[in-house]
Amino acid sequence: MAVATKSKTKIGLQPLGDRLVVQREESEETTAGGIVLPGSAQEKPARGTVVALGDGKLLDDGSRAAHQVAVGDRVIFSSYAGETVETQDQEYLLMREDDILAVIEG
Repeated sequence: MAVATKSKTKIGLQPLGDRLVVQREESEETTAGGIVLPGSAQEKPARGTVVALGDGKLLDDGSRAAHQVAVGDRVIFSSYAGETVETQDQEYLLMREDDILAVIEG
């Protein structure tokens, strides 16, 4: 049986199970043509950086599955993925690992 270890995160938020915390990348403030966009017109990007991981998905035999992503990975996720959580004046997304579509290499 795998032993789960909890590590304290700097963000004060520890996800459970197969959930993880992602910090969304900043949205573009200007278009390719140089037009400055107001905050209400900016699209929220579906990219971010993983900042915390849960223990992993609980399997039928009682063990935990290893995550496919690691803290620090840049990822692409679906547009409607996760719940927005605000802690320590920062906005994060709390989502399941299944909501991640790809890891950005390099």
